[in-house]
Amino acid sequence: MAISDVGKVCLFSNISGVILIDGKPAANALVVRRANLNKELKDEVTTDENGYFEMPAVFTNTVTKYLPQEFAPKQNIDVIFNGTEYAIWSAVKSGPEENTESKGKPLVVTCELNSENTTIVVDGAFIYSRCTWDVEPDPKMEF
Repeated sequence: MAISDVGKVCLFSNISGVILIDGKPAANALVVRRANLNKELKDEVTTDENGYFEMPAVFTNTVTKYLPQEFAPKQNIDVIFNGTEYAIWSAVKSGPEENTESKGKPLVVTCELNSENTTIVVDGAFIYSRCTWDVEPDPKMEF
């Protein structure tokens, strides 16, 4: 392990996919991603003519990895398309490893801007999103 890897945690996994509006590609949409553990980290990308985007994983180094406390960075993705802002992803990441949002699989999403947000639970983390991806949600719990 390199010294630069000490305390390294993944705040948001690599994410790629397609942004749609009414089933058609949202070309040139601005995708704004925020991750926040102790401070906000923000990056953005513009979709191509097919609505495709890709963003690398966001990592940080923190001593909290070694402390007896919950790892719970906030995650948000907003899309700005034709002057309208859409919240497409809001979650709290459940673990410091990459791809916990998809139970170890690559995070490849399809997001429909005009769909309703839905809530799913993945490895105990609630994800409120307009996106779908290849993940099997946790079983629903009856109370």
